[in-house]
Order: sequence, then structure tokens, then C-alpha cells
Amino acid sequence: MRGKIVKGIAGFYYVHVKDCGIYECKAKGIFRKDNKKPLVGDDVILDVLDEEKKLGNISEILERSSELIRPAVANVDQALVIFSIVKPQPNFNLLDRFLIMMEQQNLPCIICFNKLDMDEADSGKEYEQIYRQCSYETLLVSAGTGQGVEELKELLKGKTTTVAGPSGVGKSSLINRLQSDKVMETGSISEKIERGKHTTRHSELIAIEEDTYILDTPGFSSLSLFDMEKEDLAGFYPEFTEHEKYCKFGGCSHIGEPVCGIKDAVAEGSVNKMRYDNYVLLYQELKERKKYK
Repeated sequence: MRGKIVKGIAGFYYVHVKDCGIYECKAKGIFRKDNKKPLVGDDVILDVLDEEKKLGNISEILERSSELIRPAVANVDQALVIFSIVKPQPNFNLLDRFLIMMEQQNLPCIICFNKLDMDEADSGKEYEQIYRQCSYETLLVSAGTGQGVEELKELLKGKTTTVAGPSGVGKSSLINRLQSDKVMETGSISEKIERGKHTTRHSELIAIEEDTYILDTPGFSSLSLFDMEKEDLAGFYPEFTEHEKYCKFGGCSHIGEPVCGIKDAVAEGSVNKMRYDNYVLLYQELKERKKYK
């Protein structure tokens, strides 16, 4: 029987089998011998031990299309990062760090600004424009009213999407909006694992439609910088590319050089100043980290 691991905790793996429900499984010892650990998101073959109790063994891990390090998960197609327009105001430095981290793992990223119903100053339109100009799929939504949610569902359809965002942005409310009641019996997982001894939050796949999953990851408040050289940072700012040919010096840092296409583009308004300022901060952070290694 084929299924997908939707949660792993304390050596047990919870496998969603289409039209059958959730099976609680252990992994066979052969995986330990081969130094291969099942991950949330893995497509697996399981042997049913008890159909009534929904118990089984994972006998095979099918080939992975991708494997993320943070969070540790397999077969993810894209990332959805959720920030609020207001209450709290978005931390754009944190958002840019997340976009770089996802791009390092070759994941396309959707940016979702929530709480559109509370946006009295129309700030969301400005934020949306900034990131659309940087080639990111960007949406304004309201988990409270449902505005924009159907458009978001279309972008998630048929894919496994890792979802993340800082606390207070309405991530849980939006995830609840995305779910339909009939798809997956999440309660059957809860009954099995809510035994009072597992308090740590774990990544969990949630089916929102057939063959459409979202991976709810624990909220983040900061992201340490990435394993990269400072000279590589500009490559993670797609809006820089068309202007770099106007830089006088090869290997231009786009900070202190006298003739720089990126700085000119910022002055002209074709590269957003806030994004550029974040680039400078991250560049200096990478430079300082290298100095003290």
C-alpha cells in the first residue's frame, strides 16, 4: 500500500493513504542499516499489520524529488511565507532572509501578506508591488474574511508547499481557511499522538485537497545567515541582475564602489531602496562573520 508520511514523532510515522486514512507505522530496521531515515513528505510503501487499528510497517521509501535541511522534509515543491500587513508590521529583513534560504534550496517562493481586512492605509499594495517587481509571486489575503484565499489555493494545487511565518501573522488562521473538512482525518493523528508526553512542536503535512499538501512548520522569529560568501549574496537579489552590467568594476560589492549600476538603479527608483538596504545589512553581516571565523 502506498502513502505519504504526514508526521513523524518518537519513532512513529503517520502515513496518509488516499481514501483509507492515517496509519501509525514503524520503520523497518533496514533503513537504519542503510543510514536512511524516513522524513515527513516521503512517499512510502507500507505493509498493513492491523487494518482495524490502522497499524503498519514502512517497508520502502520511494525516490525523493527533493530534500530540505531546514525543515527536514522530502518532496517539497515550493515555499509559502506568510507575513501580516499590520499588527505586527512586516519585518522585511527577516522576509528577505527567508527568501534567500529557500532559494539556496532551489525552492520557488510565494509571499503572502495577511490581514488585508485591517489594512486601512493600503500598505499591502505597496508591499505587493515591491516583491512582484523582484519576480516573486505575491498575494494579499485576509484569513478573517477569506479574501484572496481561493487565488492562493490555486497556487498550491497539486503541490506540497512548506509554510512558514513569524508569530502573530495569522498563519494558523490562514491554514485553517485553506483546509476543507472532508479531505483528511487529522483527528485520527491527534488521537494516536496526544498522549501527554510530546509537547515539542513538529512539522506536519496537512492535506488541503487530493494531492495537495501544506507543511506547517514551527514559527520562526530569526534566521541566522546562510553558508555563503558575501560575494554571492547579490545573486539572490533577482532585481539586481539587469543593472549589474553598468558596474565599472568586476566583483562590485554594490556598496562602496564609485560607479555602480545597482546604486544608480536605487537612486532612480528601479531597485527598491528598502530591499537594497537589507542587502547592505546582510552583506556586512557576512563580512563580519568571515572576519571572526
